[in-house]
Amino acid sequence: MHSNLHFKLSRFYFIYYFFVGAFVPYWGLYLKSEQFSPADIGILMSLFQISRIFAPNFWGWLADHTGKRAQWIKLTAFLGLCGFTAVFWAHGFFWLFFVMAALSLFTSSTLPLAESLTLAHLATTNGHYSRIRMWGSLGFIVAAVTLGFLIDFAGINSLLWFLLFVQITLFALTYTLPDAKVKAHPHDHFSIWQVIKQPNVLALLIGCALMVTAHGVLYNFYSIYLSDHGYSKGMIGLLWSVGVICEIGIFMWMPKIMARFSLKVILQISLALAVLRFGMIGIAVDNIVLLIIAQTLHAATFGSFHAASVEVITQFFNGRHQAKGQAIYNSVAYGIGGTVGGVAGGYALQYLGGQQTFMLAAIFPLLGLLVIGLGLKLSNTQQNSQGMFR
Repeated sequence: MHSNLHFKLSRFYFIYYFFVGAFVPYWGLYLKSEQFSPADIGILMSLFQISRIFAPNFWGWLADHTGKRAQWIKLTAFLGLCGFTAVFWAHGFFWLFFVMAALSLFTSSTLPLAESLTLAHLATTNGHYSRIRMWGSLGFIVAAVTLGFLIDFAGINSLLWFLLFVQITLFALTYTLPDAKVKAHPHDHFSIWQVIKQPNVLALLIGCALMVTAHGVLYNFYSIYLSDHGYSKGMIGLLWSVGVICEIGIFMWMPKIMARFSLKVILQISLALAVLRFGMIGIAVDNIVLLIIAQTLHAATFGSFHAASVEVITQFFNGRHQAKGQAIYNSVAYGIGGTVGGVAGGYALQYLGGQQTFMLAAIFPLLGLLVIGLGLKLSNTQQNSQGMFR
C-alpha cells in the first residue's frame, strides 16, 4: 500500500479514536456530575447507539450511490463539530437530550464511512486493515490515560474543551482523505435485501448485536461503576487503556491468527471469553488484579471479534454494497445491540446495583455463542481471511 495513503488513513483513525477514548470513559462521569440518575445517563448515552441504527444507513446509501465517500466524511465531521459546540450551553435532561441526539446523528456515521473508504482502498492495494486500525487503538489509549489525570487535576469540565479541540482536529483531517474507486463485484446485481436475508448474514448480525449488548453496559457504566467503588479518574483511565493495549496486540497478531484458525472459530472463542470477562467484572470489582485480567480479555471480546466480523461482513457485502454493508453491520451490532445494553444497563444499575448488572451482561455473549455456533455456516473460501488482514 502506498505509504502516504497508509499514513493519512492511520492518522484519521488515531484522531477519531482519540475522541472515542476521551468520550466513552468520561462522558458518563460528566453526566453524573450534572446530577443525572443512572437511568437518565443510560438513555442519554444510548442516543449514540440509537442513531447508529438509522444514520449510517442513510450516509452509506449516499456514499455507494454517489461513489464519493470522502465528501460525506467531511460533511458528517463538520456537522458533528457544530453539534458538539452546543453542549457548552446545554443543561438539564431535555436540552442535553436534544443536543446529544443531533450530535450523535453525525458522529455515528463518520466511522462506517471511513471504514468503507479504507476497505475500498485496501481492495486495490496490498494494505493491512489491522495495521491501520491499530492506530485508532493507540489514539484511544493516549486520550483515556491523558484525560484521566487531566480531570483529576483540572476537574470534569476540562473534558468539554478537550473534546472540542479533538473534533476540530478531526474535521481538519477529513480534507486529507483521498477517495477510492470501488471494484465491481459479481453480486452487484443483488439487492441489499437479498444479501441481508441470507441465514448466514442474519446469524452473524444477531451474534454481533448480542456481543455488543454486553459492551453497551461496559461503555456506558464501567467508569461510573469503578468510580462508585473508590477508583480515581487516573486509575480508571489506566484500566481502560489496559484493554486497548491488548486490543492493539491482537490486531498485530490477527494475520497469524487468521492463517491458523477459521473466522467462525475466532468468533466463537471471542464470545466465550466475553462470558468470562463480564462475569469477572461483576464478581471482582474490588480485586484490582482480577479487574486487570478481565480488561486484558478486551483483546478477544472486541479486538479479534471485530476483526473477524469485519472480514465476514466484507465477504457478504462487497462492490456497490460495500458502504451499505458496513453501515448495516454498525446499525445492527452497535446500534441495536449498544442501545439495548445501554438503556437496560442504566435501569439495572439503578435498581440492581453494578455487580449484578455486569454479571447479567455475561448472558448476552453466551446467547451470541449459541447463535453463531448453530446459525453461521461459512463455505471453505469464506472460513478464512481473504487478505484484508494479511
